[in-house]
Amino acid sequence: MTAQPIPVIMDVDTGVDDALALLFAVRHPAIDLRAVSCVAGNTDVDGVVRNTLTVLELAGAPDIPVARGAERPLIEPARSAQHVHGVDGMGDLGLPAPTRTPVELDAVSLLRREILASPRKVTLIPTAPFTNIALLLRTYPEVTANIERIVFMGGAVEIGNATPVSEFNVWHDPEAAAILLTAGVPLTMYGLDVFRQVLVPEDDIARLRASGNPALRLAGDLLAHRDPDTSGDPSPTGCLGDAGAVCAVADPEGLTTALLPVEVSLAPGPTRGQTVVDRRPRPGEAEVHGLSREGALVDVALEVDVERYVKLYLETVEG
Repeated sequence: MTAQPIPVIMDVDTGVDDALALLFAVRHPAIDLRAVSCVAGNTDVDGVVRNTLTVLELAGAPDIPVARGAERPLIEPARSAQHVHGVDGMGDLGLPAPTRTPVELDAVSLLRREILASPRKVTLIPTAPFTNIALLLRTYPEVTANIERIVFMGGAVEIGNATPVSEFNVWHDPEAAAILLTAGVPLTMYGLDVFRQVLVPEDDIARLRASGNPALRLAGDLLAHRDPDTSGDPSPTGCLGDAGAVCAVADPEGLTTALLPVEVSLAPGPTRGQTVVDRRPRPGEAEVHGLSREGALVDVALEVDVERYVKLYLETVEG
């Protein structure tokens, strides 16, 4: 008997790799994408809404409800990543404007409605700063009873990108990330350690870009986008980025994870937004002297089967 598709809700700040994630989510048979909520991050929230609607239309999924969410973090001002994703957040590809508008509900209300209405527990996939998710958890904590798991793109065990130690989604709204860790449901962290590894080969990108299908051409153009690097060397093409987190929901066997304590640094200064992941094999002096704090236990992705997820992504979007 074929397993039922997993009810999924995505929370996005649609830039290049969120768009790749949406293209995968609407096409994979094991995923039932029920709704998408939008938040400021890679670009401003109105740009995120526009990009999300456009991608869903090009993907042939125009009926999935999309809602506008938080336009800034809980405490600090919004700080976009347009220098990476382009002025429009989508690599400045000149995509058409969407033909529809978001639902009248705000993002938190849409999240609540869709989670509570689902006959099966929902998997949340935030691939953006966690402002909407934090507001949902604080406003309607009862939703957690119908959440199976939250698989989030964010954080880093080792090297950050927004700062030397902080990943952008967490750094953009550290307080929201700290609230996410208290959700009380199983959490999987798909962080930069695996995020950076999954690269689609150039021949595959060229094949997508030459396709007569608009959604496949979009996937190819997005994969061909290079992030400018401050050292003067552009990033490699083909990074699935956020889409890897959705691959991990469809095929969790492609990830190697460990259940580890994680907390978010909220102090001002160079470590703000760092995800502190405790990988020590035994307690240290801080614990001995009663100075430690317990972090939330999170399934942290430590390794990824790159070839498996590249194959999964291409077979899904081209299928």
